[in-house]
Amino acid sequence: MKHLLPILLIAVPTLRAAEAPLKSIAADAPAITLAGRDTWRQLLVTGADAQGKLRDVTRDVKYILAPAGIAQIDETGLITPVQEGTATLSIAGPENTKTSVRVDVKNLIEDVPIHFTNQVVPILTKFSCNAGGCHGKAGGQNGFALSLLGFEPEEDYEFLVKENRGRRLFPAAPEQSLLLLKATGQVAHGGGKRIEADSAYYSILRRWIEQGMPRGKASDPVVTRIQVIPDERLLKFEQAQQLAVIAHLSDGSQTDVTRLTQFEVNEMSLAEASGSGLVAARKQPGVFAVMARYQTHVATFRSTVPLGLPVTTLPPVKTFIDELVFKQLRTLGLPPSPLADDGTFLRRVTIDLAGRLPTLEETKAFLADAAPDRHAKLVDRLIASDDYAYNFAGKWSAVLRNRRASASDLPGPTAAFHTWIKDSLQANKPFDQFAREIVTVQGEEITDPPVVWFREIRDPSAQVEDIAQLFLGQRVACAKCHHHPLEKWSQDDYWGMVAFFSRVEVKDPPNPKKNEPRGKVKVSFKPGQATAQNPRTKENLKPAGLGGSPLDISKDVDPRQPFADWMVDAKNPYFARTLANRYWKHFFGKGLVDPEDDLRGTNPATNPELLDALAEHFTKKKYDLKDLVRTICTSSVYRLSAVPTKDNIRDRQNYSHFFLRRINAEILHDAIDVVTGSETAFKNVPAKTKAVQLPDNQVESYFLSIFGRPDSASPCECERSGEWALAQSLYLFNSEELLEKIRGKRKPDPTKVRPKNPNPGPPLVASGGRVQSLLKDARPPADKLADLYLLALSRVPTSQELEIALTYLHSRSDDPSSAYEDILWALVNTKEFLFNH
Repeated sequence: MKHLLPILLIAVPTLRAAEAPLKSIAADAPAITLAGRDTWRQLLVTGADAQGKLRDVTRDVKYILAPAGIAQIDETGLITPVQEGTATLSIAGPENTKTSVRVDVKNLIEDVPIHFTNQVVPILTKFSCNAGGCHGKAGGQNGFALSLLGFEPEEDYEFLVKENRGRRLFPAAPEQSLLLLKATGQVAHGGGKRIEADSAYYSILRRWIEQGMPRGKASDPVVTRIQVIPDERLLKFEQAQQLAVIAHLSDGSQTDVTRLTQFEVNEMSLAEASGSGLVAARKQPGVFAVMARYQTHVATFRSTVPLGLPVTTLPPVKTFIDELVFKQLRTLGLPPSPLADDGTFLRRVTIDLAGRLPTLEETKAFLADAAPDRHAKLVDRLIASDDYAYNFAGKWSAVLRNRRASASDLPGPTAAFHTWIKDSLQANKPFDQFAREIVTVQGEEITDPPVVWFREIRDPSAQVEDIAQLFLGQRVACAKCHHHPLEKWSQDDYWGMVAFFSRVEVKDPPNPKKNEPRGKVKVSFKPGQATAQNPRTKENLKPAGLGGSPLDISKDVDPRQPFADWMVDAKNPYFARTLANRYWKHFFGKGLVDPEDDLRGTNPATNPELLDALAEHFTKKKYDLKDLVRTICTSSVYRLSAVPTKDNIRDRQNYSHFFLRRINAEILHDAIDVVTGSETAFKNVPAKTKAVQLPDNQVESYFLSIFGRPDSASPCECERSGEWALAQSLYLFNSEELLEKIRGKRKPDPTKVRPKNPNPGPPLVASGGRVQSLLKDARPPADKLADLYLLALSRVPTSQELEIALTYLHSRSDDPSSAYEDILWALVNTKEFLFNH
């Protein structure tokens, strides 16, 4: 047991000099029982100061066991048995604090059988023997296969004990078993040395082989859940917290499984976790979680690491969003940035809500408005516009797979689906109704547009995976073949969901002509018993929602209807939370849970209270999307400046400032058209259609493809790329297409010759577009430049910018067309133009 520490302990700097004196210390249990030779107990000792603040002192106290020889404890607080009996563990902490724990040791004389599922399999998981990159991958490794992460222990027992005539195990001489020889590196092993020969892990495996490889009885207690102690703690920079993991069994007993548990931190920039459960915060403020996984069970530890500065000045509280975000910032001691100026807010909210730049007239009017409610009125005006509906229709079209496989497919169905989505959003159709109509649709593509979604994913299991990810924030695909490695979902949970869609028929038109394009697909309900077979157990499962009980559904009822009832029910813990989180990411660039459609228990929200409040508000408002959008956009948090302070510059999860993000491809395309005064004519769509209004993925555009337009081939918004690429820079720097947009239509001017040009030719004169309008404008150049900046950036140029531009215009007075072109080109290449901020 003493060899556990060198393998798993990490060095953590201490900050004792800065800590407040302790008033008391306490162990996590008044009495501990060690039952069996290879058992252990991770003791936790917590100190409290006069203000009630808690900190882990497990490694800072002195331990004395009396009488000696019953058990032993190391400096990490790990207690192991020596001989049967009872001892008292006295614990002495700083500032003369004391406590004690009773330790009972039993079942050493009469050997307790090793439990294969509870003790052997977790060791294989702990050291990655059954991971996807080793023996847990499909087909195994070098002729030896294990179930992935030990989710099928019955199969693992067969593989280990009976396969190849039991060659891997040698009960007559356990130390000579191939399993142990390879794991300890005594025999060549592709996975290298995994355990020490004198470790507790080796001892458990050796004793199991020595006992004749007991499998365990059907009546043996099984683990029902695991508990992480503590489940939450406030940590300072570089402070450590030891965790203990307790397994609760079906007979009511408990056992320590800390050293058999895998730990994983969700935010590696904030903390690290060792294999022994020691969590160390880094020198960065924020909120993080540690996932603890044992067998098929998971639990989480959550911690806040404050910066610790006073937060005395806060923007006004407009909504509950402000209350909860500012509450967390005060807890973190993380001062927020000030509010953005009106021009920045106007541009930000217009891009986010309407998918476009504000017009020059809108900008001038808003900047001249001094009414205290001008921000809320602006939000209401944008929400009521057609642009709002088109902008969010593009968002939902992408994740609802509104696509054509090729340009030869009939455009009617996808155009109809896009229009259906747009009209639903414009009419503010309640989101539960919107989701229900998609999930339960029957009919043909043109008359019932949501059929397009079923056309793209015809297999019931694929339909379940999409719906779970889209509307429930659950990525359940892993559970199709094995227990979900990061969640509680089993194969039965997965196939119980599939049963809801087992009676759906997706039919192509009868007798289609050869190479006939798609466009007449029909979805219908086929009466019959709704079931789905678990491919591993061969059991036919009734329909059941995630975490719910199986349902008895009449053969004449479309099972999708009761599924929709369950999905949109106000008590469903996933539906409202998923939409609230998805929309939060739309406006802030990062979800409270990120990715936005992965709301598993081991990926908790950075501000759980806020996500709960958003979901509750959305539900109480009868799934009113426009109300949710209004609530978010009228908050002071949404108005915070994107310019970070020196104190919050590293914050990427607490919304102390607005997060910069590149404008989406379609919006950026249209913005360039507006600023350059050009108009793109897309093929095979009505004239004057903007990029943000395009109905599907088959409208050709080199610009949209290189700037990350999604292909609408999955339910994940990750298809849309916000990353910067070389092709984008090259387009903005020297694209002929962009040059044409900036110049407009041009023709030779024989009356002018460029000076100082050895090969003078007639310069080109703009005859259309933004440059032409600037040339025709009789106002002073400073006024024209001010309008150009207002149009592109929603602000007037600074005095320095204006001076540089005017100087350049004067230097090119012989060719004002080219001068304005250069200024325009420079503007659309600025980060301020390309990013929403």
